[in-house]
Amino acid sequence: MIQIVGPWRQVFIKLNNSEQAQTIIQTTKGQLEFRHDNGELSIVRLELACMGIRRIRIANLPLEVPDRIIREILSTYGDVKEISEETWSKAYRYPVPNGIRIVVTRLKKHIPSHMAMAGNRVLISYEGQLPTCYGYNDIGHQYHE
Repeated sequence: MIQIVGPWRQVFIKLNNSEQAQTIIQTTKGQLEFRHDNGELSIVRLELACMGIRRIRIANLPLEVPDRIIREILSTYGDVKEISEETWSKAYRYPVPNGIRIVVTRLKKHIPSHMAMAGNRVLISYEGQLPTCYGYNDIGHQYHE
């Protein structure tokens, strides 16, 4: 399937095989050249449309763990744009941190729902996240015990 979104100057191509899409992106290093009819040359960026920019919530990570640790670990999954602390609602008297970090990231691949960070097992969640096994971090099945 091919979908053209003119106002955003984007073209979406849906492939039946996700491994093929990954191979195309890896072999082209995420960009190609396109020559227009008038001879003008444009650089076209290739990326997986299903990933995009996500607000990732990280729970069970002590506030003492510096943001640079989060950035180092999550950089293998995408480009970390911003890290902030979620705060309690303003319905409470003071908007103090609630222990959850918010990481804005342009994802390149899915992040498992649990992982180790600075010696802590953290819970990671975001919109569109694939279910992962708590025991093995494999995608596609759940740990039942």
